[in-house]
Amino acid sequence: MKRNSNVRQSVAVSVILLVLLFALPLAVIVPFRSELFSTESPVQESEGEPFTPGELDGKTVLKVLNGDAVEEMTLGEYLVGVVRAEMPASFEPEALKAQAVAARTYTLYKIQSGGNHGETADICTDSTCCQAYIAEDAARNNWGKDADAYEEKIESAVRDTDGMTILYGGIPILAVFHSSSAGQTRASGSVWLNDLPYLQSVTSPEAGDAIPNYYSRAEFTAAEFREKFLAAHPEANLSGEIGGWLKNAVMDSAGSVETLSVGGITVKGTELRTILGLRSACFEWEVQNGNLVFFVTGYGHGVGMSQYGANQMAKDGADYQEILTHYYSGVTVEAYSQPG
Repeated sequence: MKRNSNVRQSVAVSVILLVLLFALPLAVIVPFRSELFSTESPVQESEGEPFTPGELDGKTVLKVLNGDAVEEMTLGEYLVGVVRAEMPASFEPEALKAQAVAARTYTLYKIQSGGNHGETADICTDSTCCQAYIAEDAARNNWGKDADAYEEKIESAVRDTDGMTILYGGIPILAVFHSSSAGQTRASGSVWLNDLPYLQSVTSPEAGDAIPNYYSRAEFTAAEFREKFLAAHPEANLSGEIGGWLKNAVMDSAGSVETLSVGGITVKGTELRTILGLRSACFEWEVQNGNLVFFVTGYGHGVGMSQYGANQMAKDGADYQEILTHYYSGVTVEAYSQPG
């Protein structure tokens, strides 16, 4: 009897050991089986959820010319890409909201005025034609460790201003903007052909010493200047001493060069800025060692909202509507739905 009892005990122990041998690996594996055996790629937490536009921005579907391809996306999705590209994501939330509203308004203005692309597209991603645009993955690569926070700030700026548009007489305006002014924005008539009532010169509070390349310097030899300017104006007389080539500068109220004489030809300061590749038309010049040296303040055409000025206003407590009604004269900021 004792022998049989010992045998039964040995069998029982063996069974328990076998159960443990097979059950323990399963106990370890089962909670993680989806991660170990799933064919789906694991979700990257940093990617977040796809952006969902607000009701008004979601109603408008755009044809966006991106390179050679035309993509369809909602106005809200497009605006997120524009704000990513057009304003530093480190800026204050109210400045980012002001940028989102300006970009929305500019887009609606382009659509209603016929745009630049006929029936092919409503808008494009070329900053020299419409507005800059950058996709989320490319923006995240640029932002690095701040990507999640920056993407959330920009998406919130667009979503929290859903449909808000800058209107003059109930119609979306040409809501142009630039990087930084020299303490004063410029009237559109000083830069382009038309003087628009809502694009007038106003004060701008950017803190110049804190802005990268706010003050810049550009130097040209006589040969370099002659080559660049004569390519645009071959009739100009650039003979004699280099110090006599530029004369009679007329300054506007913002301190930018409105017109000047170059080789006997009167040109706008904005045109000379383009010819020479200067950062703005707020410049002075002098001759140094036989070269023309330009000292430039600010960056951009100077019309409409100054982005660095908007950021400073936000730091000082202004909300996005206060920023926009400061930079665009006589306007209202209201929810707007495109007709049709």
